[in-house]
Amino acid sequence: MNLTWVEVSQSAILHNLKLFREQAGKALLAPVVKANAYGHGLVQIGRLVTANGADWLCVNSLYEAVALREHGITCPVHVLGYVSPTQAETVVALGLRMVVYDSEVVRRLSALASARNQSVPLHIKIETGNNRQGLLPNQALELAKLIRDLPGVELEGISSHYADIEDTTDHTFARSQLRRFLEMDKALRELGTPPRIRSFSNSAATILWPETRFELVRLGISLYGLWPSKETFVSAVMLGRETLDLRPALTWKCVVAQVKSVPRGEYIGYGRTFRTSHETRLAVLPVGYYDGYDRGMSNLAHVIIGDHMAPVRGRIAMNMTVVDVTDIPDVEAGSEVVLLGRRGDNVLSSELLAQWANTINYEIPTRINDRIPRVLVD
Repeated sequence: MNLTWVEVSQSAILHNLKLFREQAGKALLAPVVKANAYGHGLVQIGRLVTANGADWLCVNSLYEAVALREHGITCPVHVLGYVSPTQAETVVALGLRMVVYDSEVVRRLSALASARNQSVPLHIKIETGNNRQGLLPNQALELAKLIRDLPGVELEGISSHYADIEDTTDHTFARSQLRRFLEMDKALRELGTPPRIRSFSNSAATILWPETRFELVRLGISLYGLWPSKETFVSAVMLGRETLDLRPALTWKCVVAQVKSVPRGEYIGYGRTFRTSHETRLAVLPVGYYDGYDRGMSNLAHVIIGDHMAPVRGRIAMNMTVVDVTDIPDVEAGSEVVLLGRRGDNVLSSELLAQWANTINYEIPTRINDRIPRVLVD
């Protein structure tokens, strides 16, 4: 028996995928399944979406690509994060695509792939203003020349990433990033190394700016039924875009481990941050911040038990959380609890938990510990 588990709605995932399949048009649709598919289950989601219209899958780390291949997923897999020269052999062996900005990695891939009479498709990351991964224009041109002149590698595409398209309704800076990206595209074409695939469209850009979908759309948070931010929703309304019916797919559950009553005046949990004002019935849940249930939600969050909301009392501990069930009938050890998701008319959204934890909705499902089982339902 699992004490805590995650249920993922197949119908919700497929509904969201269909919405973005229509949005993407002729562009390749590449769901991002990094970080355990934003907490929804890497392999489960990878299999589901590739069987239902996704063209590519995007991951951050090489181990994620390995897991997909080991579980029989054969579609193009695009590695967006850093791969070291020592990992290049795995890239070649598994037939992966890569974001590159390091000439040493490119040379290593060239040597390995040409020895196998293969060719590795590469995508140069263009720095347009986010200042993380990526190369400035002159550096990108130099790397493009290197790729052009080496055997076993080919420049398939270019990509970049917005700095604040989700954080504001003023997209002046994002528009300046787009201009830089298009200037780089033009420069590469003049160099004689035209990228066949341009990728500068995440969930927010796909919704807001149809002209930025280019040849490949990287579908991230919205595949899982979450708006990138409230600003993205407001921007969509302001621009007259379709406000998509996104359906959250994830429900996180656990069972009650113990029910106990304590008298008036007792403290609950570490730091004695809550004290009972009357005789109180408590339920102990076998979930804590190790599992991804954020400690910042202490004395703020609620869970759903039966048809009722039960408030968290005291600090969330590493492996346990205590909730008040004084006014909820029939709660006993083994009773089912919803930590995140919906039951009946009660909803605990990622946005609400993020508000309690003082973070963003992305972090709430993504931080659910990988060891917790993910189960596809409906």
